[in-house]
Amino acid sequence: MGVFTYQNDNASTVATSRLYKALVVDFDNLVPKIMEGVTIEILEGNGGPGTLKKLTYPRGEETKYLVQKVEAVDEASYAYNYSMIEGSGLAEGVEKMTFETKLVEGADGGSVGKVSITYFTKTDAPPSDEELANGKASGDGLFRAVEAYLLAHPDHYN
Repeated sequence: MGVFTYQNDNASTVATSRLYKALVVDFDNLVPKIMEGVTIEILEGNGGPGTLKKLTYPRGEETKYLVQKVEAVDEASYAYNYSMIEGSGLAEGVEKMTFETKLVEGADGGSVGKVSITYFTKTDAPPSDEELANGKASGDGLFRAVEAYLLAHPDHYN
């Protein structure tokens, strides 16, 4: 098995506390409202560590799903860690992916989303450049969709 870690940062003009509330605290309710075709189902747990969630989403002409396991939630430090442990949305050759996320204060009252993504592959081969690009595009797209919602609704999550 191979283990490969990548970093990704996204800057936002939205305050850290508001972004955290939208991306973590109310994620299960907000994302299906702002992203067409996305559903989120709690399979087990109450949202804290150990919770299993099934995310279903359109990908081209197909519908894909991922099962997410919540690893850690720390509202005081704006951190949230989870793993994608199964599903048709995992690239072939990937056993699981872990995400260690943290929001930090950014410039002018905004924030920066910092994500460390670790791929656990079934062989020693790293994810392809295409897989990495697709994963980055998906994560960036979700971040920007939530950010756009918050900018359009300045009174939400205050």
